[in-house]
Amino acid sequence: MGHSLFAFIIVIGVLVFVHELGHFLVARACGVGVEVFSLGFGPKIFKINRGMTEYCISAIPLGGYVKMTGEEPGAAQALDEKDLHLSFTHKSVGQRALIAAAGPAFNFFLAIVIFYFLYQISGVYMGLPQVGQVMDDSAAMAAGIKKGDVIKEIDNTPVHSFEDISRIVSKSDGKPRVFLVEREGDVHSFTITPRIREDKNLFGEPVSRFVIGIIGTGETFHRPLNPVEAGVRAVSDTYGMIKLTILSVVKMFTGAVSADNLGGPIMIAKMAGDQAKAGFENFVWFIALISVNLGIINLFPIPVLDGGHLLFLSIEAVKGSPVSTQVRERMVQFGAVLLMTLIIYVFYNDIVKLFNGGL
Repeated sequence: MGHSLFAFIIVIGVLVFVHELGHFLVARACGVGVEVFSLGFGPKIFKINRGMTEYCISAIPLGGYVKMTGEEPGAAQALDEKDLHLSFTHKSVGQRALIAAAGPAFNFFLAIVIFYFLYQISGVYMGLPQVGQVMDDSAAMAAGIKKGDVIKEIDNTPVHSFEDISRIVSKSDGKPRVFLVEREGDVHSFTITPRIREDKNLFGEPVSRFVIGIIGTGETFHRPLNPVEAGVRAVSDTYGMIKLTILSVVKMFTGAVSADNLGGPIMIAKMAGDQAKAGFENFVWFIALISVNLGIINLFPIPVLDGGHLLFLSIEAVKGSPVSTQVRERMVQFGAVLLMTLIIYVFYNDIVKLFNGGL
């Protein structure tokens, strides 16, 4: 338990720091004064002043905040005229939107950085492009493919891994493809027409995909990546993770995926502890995963989140004036209730799973 708690504090600390650092740096770049930079909420257990900013660590390590000069309309009105240039409220809609979006953007950037360094340090492990099994009555069997064959090319496209085979075949649209195969030192050419197969995706939904009916040997090889390859793969993986997370949220709202899958701090602590025990690479990969999730959650159009601020700013940009203080306060109250309900629900899910042995 202590191991999981320590890992949880590290994960949350890193993610909150990066998120708030995004708000802080972009705010300062836009000329906005920052009065407080806090890791955590509640009573301050450590603080230090540098310039006009108080940097502190607060008692409840479940978030953080950046308090900007004149962030609320009422606070901006109370400022001296000489300090108005530091006011968040007095900046353009575009600048305020950049500041609001910077937190989630930095969370996405953190994932890219983590993936980049992991790929630079460890490279990737890929499946050998060798046939381990040929399925009965498959397109590959009909064409004459045998166990042990090594696939070298598909339609003059070099094949380096079993993943390459899956990718090329899945995009074949069922059209015949010429496979160059090495067998016992000799090279043979086979024309194979992929067949459509009904399968299920990650969400258990039926999908159709093209296959030729082979299974790999399960053996892998290590492939180092150069800086450009690592960068491209890091961006691609982060984008894929963002896309999958958003799709999961949408399917929860539509009922295609059970909301019981939602987890809160207890589940994150348990998973953080497990990943820390599994090794450094697993642990930092987990940080990247949670960082992406945090970035997406903060973009929800709920008034107390960054997405809510962007919603207010979008309305202001369209109508040409800020949302009235009264309407804003009511929407913030509604958002706070909605967010609190969600927090209670995920805690409930965690506790149920804990007592049922699911965590």
